[in-house]
Amino acid sequence: MIFLKLFRESFIFAFDALRQNKLRTMLSLLGVTIGIFVIIFVFSAVDTLRNNLQTSVNKLGSNSIYIQKFPWMMDGDSPWWKYLQRPSPNLRDYQKLSDRSQTALGVTYQIYIDNRTVKYKSNFVENARISAASHDYYLTRVFDLQAGRYFTETESRAGSPVVLVGADVATGLFPYEDPIGKRIKVMGRYVTIIGVFAKEGDSMIGMTNDQQILMPVNYARNVIDIQSDRYNAQVVVKGKNGITEGEVESELKGLMRSIRMLRPGEEDNFALNKATILSNGLDQLFGFINVAGWIIGGFSILVGGFGIANIMFVSVKERTNIIGIQKSLGAKNYFIMLQFLIEAIILCLLGGLIGLGMVYLLTIGVKAAADVQIVLDVSNMILGISISVSIGIISGIIPAWFASKLDPVEAIRTN
Repeated sequence: MIFLKLFRESFIFAFDALRQNKLRTMLSLLGVTIGIFVIIFVFSAVDTLRNNLQTSVNKLGSNSIYIQKFPWMMDGDSPWWKYLQRPSPNLRDYQKLSDRSQTALGVTYQIYIDNRTVKYKSNFVENARISAASHDYYLTRVFDLQAGRYFTETESRAGSPVVLVGADVATGLFPYEDPIGKRIKVMGRYVTIIGVFAKEGDSMIGMTNDQQILMPVNYARNVIDIQSDRYNAQVVVKGKNGITEGEVESELKGLMRSIRMLRPGEEDNFALNKATILSNGLDQLFGFINVAGWIIGGFSILVGGFGIANIMFVSVKERTNIIGIQKSLGAKNYFIMLQFLIEAIILCLLGGLIGLGMVYLLTIGVKAAADVQIVLDVSNMILGISISVSIGIISGIIPAWFASKLDPVEAIRTN
C-alpha cells in the first residue's frame, strides 16, 4: 500500500511537471523518444529484412548446392575476368554428376532463357521469365502448385511441349478462365499449360515463380542451344535426407574436379554456391546495421538521459521546501529517494512509449503505402520499455539521492 501510494504521488508530481513546464519537459523527453524510436525502428527494419530475405533464401532449398560459373560472394583478391573465363556448367557435367553422385537426392540442369511478353488472345503479360529445367527440378527447388500438376518423367525425357506458369502469368493471361489445358505461344511455338505455381509474392533476391514459365529442358533443346553461355546454365544438387550439406559439397567438389579433369593443385574452375553463403553474409550485414542503430539511438538516449537528470535537479530545487516538510513529518530518506526516482522513471517511460507509438504508426503507414509488413516484435517492444526504465533509473538516481540527503530544517527555509 505504501508503494502504491508513493507511486501515485510520484505520478501526480510527474504530471504536474508536464503540465506546468510543458516545453521544458517535452524537450527533455525528446532525446529519449528519438533514441527509443531509432533503436526499435532499426531492429524492426532488420527483422523485417531478415524475415523477407530468409524466406527468399529458403526457396533456394536447404541442403542444395548450386554449381555455377560465378560464386555468389566473390573473393576480393580474384579479378572478375578470372571467373568470366570459366566454362559454364553443361549437359556433360549434369549427366556425370547424376550418374556418379552417392549423396544426391536430385540433380537438375537449369537455364534461364529470356524475359518476354506472353499473349493469349487480347491478354498479355510483360517480362515473363522463360526458363527450362530437367525433371528433378521439383526435388531441388521449394515450390507449391495451386492448380494442375508437375511434369511426368516421360514428358521431361521426351521434351513434351508442356509448361508450368507462375501465378501472375496465369492471372494476367486468364483472369476469368481456368489456365489448365490452355495453349500459349512461347518462343514461337505453342505449348500447353499443365500446372500453375502457387502465389509466392515478391522476393528480395529475385527467387520467385510468380512470373516464371517453366518448360522441360529437353523441349527447350529443340528450340535453342541450351549449352550456350547466354542462358546462365547451372546444375543444382539436392542432398539426401540425413546427409549434411558439407558432405554433399565435399563429394561434389571431388566429382567436378574429376569431370573437369583438373590436376592436383590446379584451381577450381567452377563455383559451389549454397543458401548458407547468403545467410551468413546477411547476418554480418544485419549485425553492422544493428550496431549503427545502437550508436545513433544511444547518442539520442544519452542526450535524453542528461535532459531527464537536469529536469529532475530542477524539480528537486523547486520542491526543496516540500521535501523539508515531508522529512519533518517523519518521511524516511528512502521515501524521498523513491519519490523522485519513480518520477524520473515515469518521465522516461513516457518518452519510450511515445517512441514506440511512433514506430507503430510508421509500420501502419509503410504497410498502407508499400504493402510491406514490418515486423514489430514483442521482444523489441519489451526492449524499448526496458531501456526507458533503465535510463530513468540512471538519470534519476543522483537527483533522488541528493533530495533524500537534504537537511529538513534548511530545506523548509528555502524559498
